[in-house]
Amino acid sequence: MNEWLVFLLLFLAPVISSVPIVLAYKSEKWTAKLPPLSVFGIFVSVVMSLYIFFNIEGRVPASPNEWVWVPDLGINFVFMCDYLSRYMGVITAVIAFFIAVYGLDYMKGDYRPSWYWFFFNLFTASMLLVVYSDNLFLLFLGWEGLGAASWGLIGQWFRDDDDITYVGREGRKAGPLLLHWPPSFGGWRAISTIRFGDVPMFLAIAAIWVFAGTLNISEIEWGSLFETIGAVGTIILFLCLLMGLFTKSAQVPFSEWLMTAMTGPTTVSALLHSATMVAAGAFVFIKLTWYIEPWTLHEVPGLEYVYLLVLFVGLLSGLYGALAGSGMLERKVLLAASTMSSIGLMFAAAAASFWVDVDIGGMNLAVLVAFWYMAVHAFAKASLFLVSGHLIHATHSRFSCGALEFGKKMIPAFIVTIIATTFLVGIPPLTAYWVKSAMDEVMEHLFHDLGFLPFILLVLTSVVYSGLMAKFLALNFIKGERPHHEQIEGGGLMKLGYGLMVSMLFLLLYLIFTSKETHEFVAAGAVVKYGTITLSFTVGILVFLAFIFALYKPQISALTKLGTFFSDRMYLPFVNDYIMPKVGFSLSHVVHEYGNRGIDGFFNTKVVPGLFGGISRGIRSIQTGYLSRYINIVLGLVMFILIIAVVGAWGL
Repeated sequence: MNEWLVFLLLFLAPVISSVPIVLAYKSEKWTAKLPPLSVFGIFVSVVMSLYIFFNIEGRVPASPNEWVWVPDLGINFVFMCDYLSRYMGVITAVIAFFIAVYGLDYMKGDYRPSWYWFFFNLFTASMLLVVYSDNLFLLFLGWEGLGAASWGLIGQWFRDDDDITYVGREGRKAGPLLLHWPPSFGGWRAISTIRFGDVPMFLAIAAIWVFAGTLNISEIEWGSLFETIGAVGTIILFLCLLMGLFTKSAQVPFSEWLMTAMTGPTTVSALLHSATMVAAGAFVFIKLTWYIEPWTLHEVPGLEYVYLLVLFVGLLSGLYGALAGSGMLERKVLLAASTMSSIGLMFAAAAASFWVDVDIGGMNLAVLVAFWYMAVHAFAKASLFLVSGHLIHATHSRFSCGALEFGKKMIPAFIVTIIATTFLVGIPPLTAYWVKSAMDEVMEHLFHDLGFLPFILLVLTSVVYSGLMAKFLALNFIKGERPHHEQIEGGGLMKLGYGLMVSMLFLLLYLIFTSKETHEFVAAGAVVKYGTITLSFTVGILVFLAFIFALYKPQISALTKLGTFFSDRMYLPFVNDYIMPKVGFSLSHVVHEYGNRGIDGFFNTKVVPGLFGGISRGIRSIQTGYLSRYINIVLGLVMFILIIAVVGAWGL
């Protein structure tokens, strides 16, 4: 099959298949029948991604046969089918397809199906463009598509007519700030936060083009680029890039948009938190690190500071997200906090590659760990979000509730939640344990350069995260309050969606044990090495004990105030929603009152008009109409010129 045709189908099939339902938006009859066509478009992307995985490898097309778009700016259609893109493309397409199948049930009867399916499919196509693009500008187009589609999807329920679509508890305040956000606010907040990071990211891409002469990631001589711009330039360039990556991936202090994004449909939340949007920032960082190879550039000044920043922002975001989630009772917001935590660990693991020069089949161990943790997290978290959506339908509540009696009525959801939580937290010998063991090993490599702090932060995050996932399981199926409303009939496609999703965790476990590039994961997770129990296995036992304890005691009354502090997200919303806007409005007031008035006075009312007025009056003063006056002026100018000429000649 022609490679260009494969990529056209991959990106365009989801978008084109959603056009009919958009055109039929006024017909309730047709908008109820056309969603399967949109799902089929995503299925085409699944097939194309699998074709790429098994049949295409490397840079497509090979230079110089790339499809030229804007040659003067080095903007061309070039797609990368390396290890990361091939795997991530399949993960993205498959997850989007499973969620879309689930959405056929979940979104049935919604008041804006045309809006939903168009933006859902655009979101999927945009992420695929980010995944496969080798050209940074082309990648940025997909990046912006994600932002636009996220605004449309998070704000799907813009009417604000049902408290079940809100985030936060009604009446709860942090100082003067009400911690209760409507759906109409969620989409605006997401797009405004993301745009705050997109502008410097775009400037960074422009700077790369100026100094590197190309925007193709695989062709850029990164070492030469950093040496050309120097230490300060390298730090500034990366800070601009990281603003885009950190805001998109909701890292501290840009995490609040992710919590209020939970006002959108659960299918949107599942897509945002698995292999798209929130994962996009971490994936782009992993992809850039893959080609920058920072472990070979220790002599480049400034680069170490950049990776040190990413390492600790990731670790602190991981711990913050886990702690914040531990105090939450809203199903989706709890899972959102845990996603922020996991994404932080992905950033941290990839950043550790600067100090970890461990080669596995030509690939860096730290980068591999970050990517494989992304894959495990994607399927596990998508499964939990889909279960959460089913629970919201069944109980008509966004808050965790469900005793064991209720759990027995929701057996498929119960089983999927058990699998997804235990396979995700790092309990031996389940899927995430092997990846987390390799992550522990990566942090152990940092002992010499950075001490024990990164490892300690990782272990603390892992233990708290494990308790957080156990809390979700316990409060929804075992020890939660009895739901006031139960509607457990139907939901066949929803059950199919999260059933298929969680099954992928078994496939990943199989791949970990059979793939050459992950053999180090298995070695890292060994119980005994050199006659002693390994540190990774010890951490795994701690994670298991934390899970069991939280399962038995999901809520501790003595820690209610601390839990409230965590559920209020340590008052970060107060900083983001109250203090920062106050500062911003104060600055805008100063600019308006003094800056605008100064500019207006200079150009429009005082300085410039006064200058031109003076010149005009001077000119008018000599326009008397008498010929003798004009002759005198001309003679005066001639005499002045002659004097200047004589003085100049005398000087020579």
